[in-house]
Amino acid sequence: MSVRTKFDADGATISSVSAPWLQATMIEQARLAPGMRCLELGSGGYNAALLAELVGPAGEVTTVDIDPDITDRAARFLAAAGYDRVQVLTRDGWYGAAEHAPFDSIIVTAQAVDIPPAWVDQLVDGGRLIVPLRLRGLGRGVAFERHGDRLVSRETQMCGFVRMQGAGANPLQRLALRGDEIVLRFDGNYPAKPELFDGILDTPRVDTWTGVRIPPVTPFDTLKLWLATVFDGYCQIDVAKDAATELLAPAGRPPGDAIVNSTSIAYLTCPKIAESLYEFRAHAFGPDATTLAEDLADQVRTWDRDHRDGPDPRITAHPLGTPDHDLPPGRTLDRAHARITITWPHPADPDATCHGSRPAPS
Repeated sequence: MSVRTKFDADGATISSVSAPWLQATMIEQARLAPGMRCLELGSGGYNAALLAELVGPAGEVTTVDIDPDITDRAARFLAAAGYDRVQVLTRDGWYGAAEHAPFDSIIVTAQAVDIPPAWVDQLVDGGRLIVPLRLRGLGRGVAFERHGDRLVSRETQMCGFVRMQGAGANPLQRLALRGDEIVLRFDGNYPAKPELFDGILDTPRVDTWTGVRIPPVTPFDTLKLWLATVFDGYCQIDVAKDAATELLAPAGRPPGDAIVNSTSIAYLTCPKIAESLYEFRAHAFGPDATTLAEDLADQVRTWDRDHRDGPDPRITAHPLGTPDHDLPPGRTLDRAHARITITWPHPADPDATCHGSRPAPS
């Protein structure tokens, strides 16, 4: 498990030491070898020491953090442990460390929404960028490989990281449906007219069974990413522990994944229907509740048929000015500096291969 080391005024974690399994996975994905140069964005000290062991005396490790408290502590601990050759810099990691570039690998240890030009420019061609990327609010650890001005994913995994600070900060937008009890969270796709959702939970609720069933403790992270890919209005619905959940669903797990159009909302639950068996169910409110609930249920069925047991999608990142015809097929999320495309393998394609995805342990 991770160890939280610093909190903001609201109690949110702003610095932590990642869980050992996650540190090991990211380091393995970096493909480091003796003599290589590595940049760590988001310092702490311990991870940089591990990187220094891999690149050896002939290599170079630079670790960067925006918080002087973090870098001061990292520098002290690294020196005390005999790793004083690690270069510790206090600055915004959004801009990298050009004076120490080029790097064979860059490892980012804070959740990023965008990929700034500095990370690509300071990486050697064929080098790896390991970054926890936020896609429509979903955290995915992506091991990118640089090919010219584009990045192509080689491995992906579910993961959670502290939010990025500085120039790369990009908080989720919130839309309260009922005070602080029931809230929608959006990642760059906030509704154009949020006032149309006022009082939406006072309208009749529509319920639709999907027919898609799962046993307990079954990961379905690809379903979340599939829904985020196919629906422009994908978001998350947060429900306070003491909220009246009967309003949202008669039974089942607390809501999580949701979609909206201009006037309506639909979301999923997964109630227990038999011993050791659950079924996804769509619920909806608003003028288009019936249509939106069925659309959501249909896409759950599509995921079950085509992607449930298949590989994760390939994720690519191109510079912002890349024209559409030069992008791979799929859903493209335009950020301030990059165009990030999510491409799902066609279920009939015999050459579709898994890109090393793995679920996070519970």
